[in-house]
Amino acid sequence: MIKSRHDRRKPFQPDRVSAWQNKGENPEPLLQFVGRLLPDASRNDLKRYLRYGHIMINGTVTTAFDAPVAPGEWVELNFTRPFVVFRHPRLEIVYEDDDIIVVNKGYGLLSVDTDSPKKADTAYSLLRAYVKEVNPANKIFVVHRLDRDTSGLMMFAKTNEAKEAMQHNWNNMVLERTYVAVLEGEMPEKSGVISSNLDQTSRFEVYTTRERGEGKRATTRYRVLKRGRGRTLAEFSLDTGRKNQIRVHARDLGHPITGDRKYGAAQSPIHRLALHARTLRFAHPVTREDMHFKLPIPHNFLKLV
Repeated sequence: MIKSRHDRRKPFQPDRVSAWQNKGENPEPLLQFVGRLLPDASRNDLKRYLRYGHIMINGTVTTAFDAPVAPGEWVELNFTRPFVVFRHPRLEIVYEDDDIIVVNKGYGLLSVDTDSPKKADTAYSLLRAYVKEVNPANKIFVVHRLDRDTSGLMMFAKTNEAKEAMQHNWNNMVLERTYVAVLEGEMPEKSGVISSNLDQTSRFEVYTTRERGEGKRATTRYRVLKRGRGRTLAEFSLDTGRKNQIRVHARDLGHPITGDRKYGAAQSPIHRLALHARTLRFAHPVTREDMHFKLPIPHNFLKLV
């Protein structure tokens, strides 16, 4: 994947990148590995490339001259400029290729802009700035969203082709989506399914309606992972993807999500909504490869039960 950094003072030029794979049987120190492949380069030049972030091992920039290059691993050297590295305390890139980006979104970060006049960082705006820094012609597209107060896995498309493939065939492309949540009270059931029609008030609060012909059908499956200390750690999977679906259905079950004051929670012991998108599995929109990502259960969730 070609990477580049945009310098507004100069016309944009694509980076000149070389890549090599360690085809040997043993690990090799990075500087030794690159020096062997570039015999005409001085040791000082190679050290400068390392110091300023021009070299990656398997997609990760490294500055350690003795970092081991394991058999099968790839080393990339950008002769033009340092590789662009994304860093943000509330957003982590889990996977990236030419078509998609999968991220771990932190609690309290919006997925996309709202209509509020007060502009703040969003997952979309942060990733858009990142891909534009790589190449001003790059784009980012929203495929699905997570609530601001929900953390975990979500994906964005980097091409219109990938976006259209995911959005127009979402139910077939997405093979698995699971969430974990800490609920108030200890649920007696080991597992179950809840299905109802969800509607929304003028104040944007979602609720279950029993009026015929109103709302949209939503089905949520759940299973208990652990009980204790008056709470339940549960896993949820969605047959449908309605706004606030898990939060409303947890309340309907009589066990609102810890920290969810909007939907009936009495307490907020970790000062956040205890809902985390843990698993995301889908068919790659271009290659159709099975893409499977799974995050650990947040440590502060485990401490509650």
